[in-house]
Amino acid sequence: MERVGFSLTPTPQLRRRKVVNLLVEVLMLVAALAAIAVLALVVASVVSRGHGALTKDFFTKGPAVGFLETGGGIANSIVGTIVIVGCASVFSVPLGILIAIYTSEFAPREVRRFVGFVLDVLNGLPSIVIGIFIFGLLVLGHTQSALAAGVALAIIMLPLIARSAQEVLALVPASLREASFALGVSRWRTVLGVILPTSLGGILTGATLAVARAAGETAPLLFTCALTTTQTSWDPRQALQSIPLTIFEDLEQPDPALHTQAWGAALVLMGFVLVVSILSKVALARSRRKLSR
Repeated sequence: MERVGFSLTPTPQLRRRKVVNLLVEVLMLVAALAAIAVLALVVASVVSRGHGALTKDFFTKGPAVGFLETGGGIANSIVGTIVIVGCASVFSVPLGILIAIYTSEFAPREVRRFVGFVLDVLNGLPSIVIGIFIFGLLVLGHTQSALAAGVALAIIMLPLIARSAQEVLALVPASLREASFALGVSRWRTVLGVILPTSLGGILTGATLAVARAAGETAPLLFTCALTTTQTSWDPRQALQSIPLTIFEDLEQPDPALHTQAWGAALVLMGFVLVVSILSKVALARSRRKLSR
């Protein structure tokens, strides 16, 4: 019987595969480094131009009112952002969680797919279109207010919260549901007593990321909450100033001091978004480890 020999010399096809694999790995590494470089460039640019504006008055005082007055701060913008984002969270977080629970635990497969498709389309809508819609629905014929702005931001947050909650609920082991059903517990009690406590950390993480994104939106505020004053108010029925709107308005002015203030406001907003994003990632990682166990 003839013996077949094996050669340890790489064939041309194997060498070509290794070269292609190396090129793809290099391209992926370059892409990752490019993304990191862009973030580092943005952070460094905002910090270098805005750190000079971060003083005590910047956080505790409102903008200068007189023509010859200088300085001032963004206290009214910080308060307005808190009120507007708070209203948006009150509107969107419970609704998004309820949508996720219904589609994940109760809805038929066809309804689940349809609702998921609607959420994806809603997530892709430009924010300025949402702002125009709310302007025609709530502002036209009435008045601008933080509530109208909150509704606009809630529409932006809703698909993010619902989709992230769906993903977290899908990670809950089926054995937990089966054990609860085996004990004679109804489905809705299983959801409230077993599934929600298990996935609460991940759900709140998705809601936090949605809040971080809504806090930086400007386009919807131009139609719903732009006719503001320099007064600091906590009344959501009034049109309140916000940090994104302050950045937009200050950068349009010829005064260099207002430009510095705009960069300072951008630094505050960016810091808030970065901190919230990091905390959300940490909480999500802990929630996934908990679910995996």
